Amino acid sequence: MMTTSGLEGITATQSAISSIIDDTLTYRGIIIDELAEQASFEEVLYLLLNGTLPKTESLAQLKKELVQYGTLQDEIVLLLKSFPKSAKPMDMLRTAVSALSLLDTEAKEISWENNQKRGLKIQAQIATIVAAIQRVREGKEILFPKQEYSFAQNFLYMLKGEVPDQIAIEAFNKALILHADHELNASTFSARVTVATLADIYAGIVSAIGTLSGPLHGGANEAVMEMLEEIGDIHHIRPYIYQALSEKRKIMGFGHRVYKKGDPRAKHLKAMSEKLAHITGERKLYEMSTIIEEIITREKGLLPNVDFYSASVYNSLGISKELFTPIFAVSRTSGWISHILEQYENNRLIRPRAEYVGPSKMSYIPLDIR
Repeated sequence: MMTTSGLEGITATQSAISSIIDDTLTYRGIIIDELAEQASFEEVLYLLLNGTLPKTESLAQLKKELVQYGTLQDEIVLLLKSFPKSAKPMDMLRTAVSALSLLDTEAKEISWENNQKRGLKIQAQIATIVAAIQRVREGKEILFPKQEYSFAQNFLYMLKGEVPDQIAIEAFNKALILHADHELNASTFSARVTVATLADIYAGIVSAIGTLSGPLHGGANEAVMEMLEEIGDIHHIRPYIYQALSEKRKIMGFGHRVYKKGDPRAKHLKAMSEKLAHITGERKLYEMSTIIEEIITREKGLLPNVDFYSASVYNSLGISKELFTPIFAVSRTSGWISHILEQYENNRLIRPRAEYVGPSKMSYIPLDIR
Protein backbone atom coordinates (compact mmCIF):
# COMPACT_ATOMS: atom_id res chain seq x y z
CA MET A 1 0.00 0.00 0.00
CA MET A 2 1.43 3.38 -1.02
CA THR A 3 1.28 6.01 1.74
CA THR A 4 2.34 9.64 1.92
CA SER A 5 2.48 12.08 4.80
CA GLY A 6 -0.37 14.60 4.63
CA LEU A 7 -1.61 12.91 1.41
CA GLU A 8 1.06 14.93 -0.43
CA GLY A 9 1.09 14.16 -4.15
CA ILE A 10 -2.10 12.09 -3.95
CA THR A 11 -4.84 12.89 -6.47
CA ALA A 12 -8.08 12.34 -4.55
CA THR A 13 -10.71 13.40 -7.08
CA GLN A 14 -11.41 15.05 -10.43
CA SER A 15 -12.68 18.63 -10.48
CA ALA A 16 -13.55 21.23 -13.11
CA ILE A 17 -13.51 24.20 -10.69
CA SER A 18 -9.92 25.36 -10.26
CA SER A 19 -6.48 24.11 -11.21
CA ILE A 20 -2.86 24.58 -10.19
CA ILE A 21 -0.65 23.54 -13.09
CA ASP A 22 2.97 24.67 -13.49
CA ASP A 23 2.52 27.21 -10.68
CA THR A 24 -0.42 28.79 -12.51
CA LEU A 25 -3.78 29.08 -10.73
CA THR A 26 -6.96 29.17 -12.79
CA TYR A 27 -10.65 29.35 -11.96
CA ARG A 28 -12.67 27.40 -14.54
CA GLY A 29 -9.68 27.74 -16.90
CA ILE A 30 -9.24 31.53 -16.51
CA ILE A 31 -5.84 32.60 -15.12
CA ILE A 32 -6.10 34.23 -11.70
CA ASP A 33 -4.10 37.27 -12.88
CA GLU A 34 -6.84 38.24 -15.33
CA LEU A 35 -9.59 37.81 -12.76
CA ALA A 36 -7.71 39.71 -10.03
CA GLU A 37 -7.09 42.67 -12.32
CA GLN A 38 -10.39 42.83 -14.21
CA ALA A 39 -13.24 40.99 -12.48
CA SER A 40 -15.63 41.69 -9.64
CA PHE A 41 -16.05 39.12 -6.88
CA GLU A 42 -19.65 38.62 -8.00
CA GLU A 43 -18.43 37.62 -11.46
CA VAL A 44 -15.97 35.15 -9.91
CA LEU A 45 -18.69 33.73 -7.66
CA TYR A 46 -20.95 33.16 -10.68
CA LEU A 47 -18.04 31.66 -12.61
CA LEU A 48 -17.18 29.18 -9.86
CA LEU A 49 -20.80 28.15 -9.34
CA ASN A 50 -21.86 27.95 -12.98
CA GLY A 51 -18.71 27.34 -15.01
CA THR A 52 -19.01 30.47 -17.17
CA LEU A 53 -18.76 34.21 -16.69
CA PRO A 54 -22.16 35.87 -16.26
CA LYS A 55 -23.86 38.03 -18.85
CA THR A 56 -25.21 41.42 -17.79
CA GLU A 57 -28.67 40.20 -16.81
CA SER A 58 -27.37 37.17 -14.88
CA LEU A 59 -24.86 39.30 -13.01
CA ALA A 60 -27.51 41.83 -12.04
CA GLN A 61 -29.75 39.04 -10.75
CA LEU A 62 -26.91 37.53 -8.74
CA LYS A 63 -26.11 40.88 -7.12
CA LYS A 64 -29.78 41.42 -6.30
CA GLU A 65 -30.06 38.00 -4.67
CA LEU A 66 -26.88 38.44 -2.61
CA VAL A 67 -28.31 41.62 -1.11
CA GLN A 68 -31.74 40.08 -0.51
CA TYR A 69 -30.24 37.06 1.22
CA GLY A 70 -27.79 39.13 3.26
CA THR A 71 -30.27 40.20 5.95
CA LEU A 72 -29.97 37.94 9.01
CA GLN A 73 -32.94 36.44 10.79
CA ASP A 74 -33.66 37.70 14.30
CA GLU A 75 -32.63 34.37 15.81
CA ILE A 76 -29.11 34.67 14.35
CA VAL A 77 -28.78 38.27 15.52
CA LEU A 78 -29.77 37.24 19.05
CA LEU A 79 -27.35 34.30 18.91
CA LEU A 80 -24.44 36.54 17.91
CA LYS A 81 -25.25 38.92 20.75
CA SER A 82 -25.43 36.05 23.24
CA PHE A 83 -21.87 34.80 22.77
CA PRO A 84 -19.42 35.44 25.63
CA LYS A 85 -17.04 38.38 25.26
CA SER A 86 -14.12 35.95 25.17
CA ALA A 87 -15.48 34.05 22.13
CA LYS A 88 -13.17 33.92 19.12
CA PRO A 89 -14.60 35.22 15.81
CA MET A 90 -13.99 31.95 13.96
CA ASP A 91 -15.79 30.01 16.68
CA MET A 92 -18.67 32.48 16.54
CA LEU A 93 -18.84 32.11 12.76
CA ARG A 94 -18.80 28.32 12.90
CA THR A 95 -21.61 28.27 15.45
CA ALA A 96 -23.71 30.86 13.63
CA VAL A 97 -23.49 29.01 10.30
CA SER A 98 -24.50 25.79 12.03
CA ALA A 99 -27.49 27.64 13.48
CA LEU A 100 -28.53 28.77 9.99
CA SER A 101 -29.41 25.17 9.21
CA LEU A 102 -31.89 25.08 12.10
CA LEU A 103 -33.85 27.89 10.47
CA ASP A 104 -33.91 26.22 7.05
CA THR A 105 -36.89 23.87 7.03
CA GLU A 106 -35.67 22.30 3.76
CA ALA A 107 -32.01 21.89 4.76
CA LYS A 108 -32.09 18.15 4.08
CA GLU A 109 -33.51 18.62 0.57
CA ILE A 110 -30.25 18.43 -1.35
CA SER A 111 -31.45 18.76 -4.92
CA TRP A 112 -29.32 20.83 -7.31
CA GLU A 113 -31.85 23.68 -7.46
CA ASN A 114 -32.23 23.86 -3.69
CA ASN A 115 -28.50 23.81 -3.10
CA GLN A 116 -27.81 26.48 -5.75
CA LYS A 117 -30.18 28.84 -3.97
CA ARG A 118 -29.02 27.73 -0.52
CA GLY A 119 -25.39 28.23 -1.51
CA LEU A 120 -26.03 31.84 -2.53
CA LYS A 121 -27.86 32.43 0.75
CA ILE A 122 -24.95 31.05 2.74
CA GLN A 123 -22.48 33.17 0.76
CA ALA A 124 -24.49 36.31 1.46
CA GLN A 125 -25.19 35.50 5.11
CA ILE A 126 -21.60 34.59 5.99
CA ALA A 127 -20.48 38.05 4.87
CA THR A 128 -23.11 39.69 7.05
CA ILE A 129 -22.33 37.40 9.99
CA VAL A 130 -18.60 38.19 9.89
CA ALA A 131 -19.23 41.93 9.77
CA ALA A 132 -21.85 41.54 12.53
CA ILE A 133 -19.41 39.64 14.75
CA GLN A 134 -17.09 42.63 14.78
CA ARG A 135 -19.96 45.08 15.29
CA VAL A 136 -21.19 43.07 18.28
CA ARG A 137 -17.68 42.90 19.74
CA GLU A 138 -17.52 46.69 19.49
CA GLY A 139 -21.00 47.16 20.97
CA LYS A 140 -22.36 48.63 17.73
CA GLU A 141 -25.58 48.12 15.80
CA ILE A 142 -25.58 45.30 13.22
CA LEU A 143 -25.94 46.55 9.65
CA PHE A 144 -27.33 44.82 6.56
CA PRO A 145 -26.36 45.16 2.87
CA LYS A 146 -27.64 47.85 0.52
CA GLN A 147 -28.88 47.10 -2.98
CA GLU A 148 -26.79 49.83 -4.62
CA TYR A 149 -23.50 48.50 -3.25
CA SER A 150 -21.24 45.74 -4.59
CA PHE A 151 -20.42 42.70 -2.45
CA ALA A 152 -17.03 44.14 -1.42
CA GLN A 153 -18.51 47.57 -0.79
CA ASN A 154 -21.33 46.11 1.29
CA PHE A 155 -18.99 44.13 3.49
CA LEU A 156 -16.84 47.16 4.28
CA TYR A 157 -19.96 49.25 4.89
CA MET A 158 -21.47 46.63 7.22
CA LEU A 159 -18.14 46.37 9.05
CA LYS A 160 -17.38 50.08 9.46
CA GLY A 161 -20.79 51.73 9.21
CA GLU A 162 -19.57 54.21 6.61
CA VAL A 163 -19.24 54.38 2.84
CA PRO A 164 -15.80 52.97 1.94
CA ASP A 165 -13.54 54.79 -0.47
CA GLN A 166 -12.79 53.39 -3.90
CA ILE A 167 -9.27 52.15 -3.14
CA ALA A 168 -10.59 50.17 -0.15
CA ILE A 169 -13.30 48.59 -2.31
CA GLU A 170 -10.73 47.73 -5.00
CA ALA A 171 -8.36 46.19 -2.47
CA PHE A 172 -11.02 44.13 -0.75
CA ASN A 173 -12.58 42.97 -4.02
CA LYS A 174 -9.15 41.79 -5.16
CA ALA A 175 -8.50 39.96 -1.89
CA LEU A 176 -11.87 38.21 -2.16
CA ILE A 177 -11.06 37.01 -5.67
CA LEU A 178 -7.58 35.78 -4.77
CA HIS A 179 -8.89 33.73 -1.84
CA ALA A 180 -12.04 32.41 -3.56
CA ASP A 181 -10.83 28.91 -4.39
CA HIS A 182 -7.63 26.92 -4.37
CA GLU A 183 -8.23 23.45 -5.71
CA LEU A 184 -8.32 20.69 -3.05
CA ASN A 185 -7.01 22.65 -0.06
CA ALA A 186 -7.61 21.32 3.46
CA SER A 187 -10.91 23.10 4.13
CA THR A 188 -12.33 22.30 0.70
CA PHE A 189 -11.36 18.66 1.11
CA SER A 190 -13.07 18.50 4.50
CA ALA A 191 -16.22 20.03 3.00
CA ARG A 192 -16.25 17.41 0.24
CA VAL A 193 -15.62 14.55 2.68
CA THR A 194 -18.54 15.75 4.81
CA VAL A 195 -21.12 16.11 2.04
CA ALA A 196 -19.94 12.87 0.40
CA THR A 197 -21.89 11.19 3.22
CA LEU A 198 -24.93 13.11 1.87
CA ALA A 199 -24.87 15.42 4.87
CA ASP A 200 -26.42 18.80 4.04
CA ILE A 201 -24.58 21.81 2.68
CA TYR A 202 -24.48 23.54 6.08
CA ALA A 203 -22.60 20.58 7.56
CA GLY A 204 -20.08 20.85 4.73
CA ILE A 205 -19.54 24.58 5.30
CA VAL A 206 -19.23 24.12 9.07
CA SER A 207 -16.58 21.42 8.51
CA ALA A 208 -14.72 23.76 6.19
CA ILE A 209 -14.82 26.67 8.65
CA GLY A 210 -13.46 24.43 11.40
CA THR A 211 -10.62 23.32 9.14
CA LEU A 212 -9.84 26.86 8.01
CA SER A 213 -9.44 28.04 11.60
CA GLY A 214 -6.11 26.27 12.05
CA PRO A 215 -2.89 28.35 11.88
CA LEU A 216 -1.49 26.11 9.13
CA HIS A 217 -4.42 27.05 6.88
CA GLY A 218 -6.53 30.21 7.14
CA GLY A 219 -5.02 31.33 10.42
CA ALA A 220 -1.67 32.02 8.78
CA ASN A 221 -2.45 35.65 7.85
CA GLU A 222 -3.38 36.45 11.47
CA ALA A 223 -0.09 34.83 12.54
CA VAL A 224 1.78 37.07 10.07
CA MET A 225 0.17 40.15 11.62
CA GLU A 226 1.07 38.95 15.11
CA MET A 227 4.68 38.51 14.00
CA LEU A 228 4.81 42.04 12.55
CA GLU A 229 3.39 43.43 15.78
CA GLU A 230 5.87 41.42 17.84
CA ILE A 231 8.81 42.72 15.78
CA GLY A 232 7.43 46.23 16.17
CA ASP A 233 10.04 48.22 14.27
CA ILE A 234 12.12 47.95 11.11
CA HIS A 235 15.34 47.99 13.15
CA HIS A 236 14.26 44.88 15.03
CA ILE A 237 13.59 42.75 11.95
CA ARG A 238 17.02 41.25 11.32
CA PRO A 239 17.76 40.09 14.89
CA TYR A 240 14.19 38.74 15.25
CA ILE A 241 14.19 36.79 11.98
CA TYR A 242 17.72 35.44 12.31
CA GLN A 243 17.02 34.29 15.87
CA ALA A 244 13.82 32.62 14.69
CA LEU A 245 15.74 30.87 11.92
CA SER A 246 18.47 29.73 14.31
CA GLU A 247 15.79 28.28 16.59
CA LYS A 248 14.12 26.64 13.58
CA ARG A 249 10.86 28.47 14.22
CA LYS A 250 8.40 28.64 11.32
CA ILE A 251 8.06 32.06 9.68
CA MET A 252 4.39 32.23 8.72
CA GLY A 253 3.36 33.36 5.25
CA PHE A 254 6.21 31.70 3.32
CA GLY A 255 6.37 28.65 1.13
CA HIS A 256 3.60 26.45 -0.18
CA ARG A 257 3.27 22.70 -0.58
CA VAL A 258 1.92 23.02 -4.14
CA TYR A 259 3.82 25.96 -5.63
CA LYS A 260 7.51 25.55 -6.40
CA LYS A 261 8.24 28.92 -8.02
CA GLY A 262 6.05 31.06 -5.78
CA ASP A 263 2.37 31.65 -5.07
CA PRO A 264 0.94 33.54 -8.09
CA ARG A 265 -1.56 35.34 -5.84
CA ALA A 266 1.08 36.94 -3.62
CA LYS A 267 2.26 39.52 -6.14
CA HIS A 268 -1.21 41.06 -6.41
CA LEU A 269 -1.50 41.56 -2.67
CA LYS A 270 2.06 42.86 -2.45
CA ALA A 271 1.27 45.48 -5.11
CA MET A 272 -1.96 46.40 -3.33
CA SER A 273 -0.16 46.63 0.01
CA GLU A 274 2.34 49.06 -1.54
CA LYS A 275 -0.46 51.09 -3.14
CA LEU A 276 -2.36 51.38 0.13
CA ALA A 277 0.84 52.31 1.98
CA HIS A 278 1.45 55.11 -0.51
CA ILE A 279 -2.11 56.44 -0.30
CA THR A 280 -2.43 56.26 3.48
CA GLY A 281 1.14 57.34 4.19
CA GLU A 282 1.44 54.37 6.59
CA ARG A 283 4.37 52.54 5.01
CA LYS A 284 5.79 50.80 8.07
CA LEU A 285 4.15 47.38 7.75
CA TYR A 286 4.69 47.22 4.01
CA GLU A 287 8.38 48.09 4.36
CA MET A 288 8.80 45.62 7.21
CA SER A 289 7.18 42.94 5.06
CA THR A 290 9.50 43.54 2.11
CA ILE A 291 12.58 43.28 4.35
CA ILE A 292 11.33 40.01 5.87
CA GLU A 293 10.61 38.70 2.36
CA GLU A 294 14.15 39.54 1.25
CA ILE A 295 15.73 37.75 4.23
CA ILE A 296 13.59 34.61 4.03
CA THR A 297 14.00 34.33 0.25
CA ARG A 298 17.78 34.69 0.54
CA GLU A 299 18.29 32.47 3.58
CA LYS A 300 15.67 29.78 3.03
CA GLY A 301 14.81 30.00 -0.66
CA LEU A 302 11.13 30.46 0.25
CA LEU A 303 8.78 32.94 -1.42
CA PRO A 304 5.77 34.65 0.18
CA ASN A 305 2.38 33.04 -0.20
CA VAL A 306 -1.05 34.68 -0.32
CA ASP A 307 -1.19 35.04 3.48
CA PHE A 308 1.93 37.16 3.87
CA TYR A 309 0.87 40.43 2.24
CA SER A 310 -2.82 39.98 2.94
CA ALA A 311 -1.97 40.87 6.56
CA SER A 312 -0.69 44.35 5.69
CA VAL A 313 -3.52 44.88 3.18
CA TYR A 314 -6.22 44.14 5.75
CA ASN A 315 -4.42 46.21 8.37
CA SER A 316 -4.32 49.17 5.96
CA LEU A 317 -8.09 48.80 5.57
CA GLY A 318 -8.48 49.15 9.34
CA ILE A 319 -9.52 45.53 9.83
CA SER A 320 -8.75 43.85 13.16
CA LYS A 321 -6.38 40.87 12.88
CA GLU A 322 -8.93 38.65 14.67
CA LEU A 323 -11.14 39.12 11.61
CA PHE A 324 -8.52 38.08 9.01
CA THR A 325 -9.44 34.39 9.01
CA PRO A 326 -13.23 34.95 9.11
CA ILE A 327 -12.79 37.23 6.08
CA PHE A 328 -10.86 34.42 4.40
CA ALA A 329 -13.96 32.28 5.04
CA VAL A 330 -16.22 34.91 3.43
CA SER A 331 -14.22 34.59 0.22
CA ARG A 332 -13.51 30.85 0.31
CA THR A 333 -17.21 30.08 0.82
CA SER A 334 -17.58 30.62 -2.94
CA GLY A 335 -15.15 27.78 -3.58
CA TRP A 336 -16.55 25.56 -0.84
CA ILE A 337 -20.07 25.84 -2.24
CA SER A 338 -18.85 25.11 -5.77
CA HIS A 339 -17.00 22.00 -4.63
CA ILE A 340 -19.93 20.83 -2.52
CA LEU A 341 -22.25 21.11 -5.51
CA GLU A 342 -19.72 19.26 -7.66
CA GLN A 343 -19.40 16.53 -5.04
CA TYR A 344 -23.17 16.05 -4.85
CA GLU A 345 -23.41 15.91 -8.63
CA ASN A 346 -21.17 12.87 -8.99
CA ASN A 347 -20.97 11.58 -5.45
CA ARG A 348 -19.15 8.65 -3.98
CA LEU A 349 -18.37 8.28 -0.29
CA ILE A 350 -14.77 9.39 0.38
CA ARG A 351 -13.23 6.59 2.41
CA PRO A 352 -9.42 6.23 2.14
CA ARG A 353 -7.43 3.54 3.89
CA ALA A 354 -4.67 3.81 6.48
CA GLU A 355 -1.52 1.71 6.57
CA TYR A 356 -1.39 0.06 9.98
CA VAL A 357 1.99 0.54 11.75
CA GLY A 358 1.06 -0.51 15.29
CA PRO A 359 1.99 -3.70 17.18
CA SER A 360 0.89 -7.09 15.87
CA LYS A 361 0.19 -10.58 17.23
CA MET A 362 -0.87 -9.19 20.60
CA SER A 363 -3.04 -11.18 23.02
CA TYR A 364 -5.68 -10.11 25.47
CA ILE A 365 -4.41 -10.15 29.08
CA PRO A 366 -7.04 -10.69 31.78
CA LEU A 367 -7.48 -7.77 34.15
CA ASP A 368 -6.34 -9.60 37.28
CA ILE A 369 -2.87 -10.41 35.89
CA ARG A 370 -2.08 -7.20 33.97
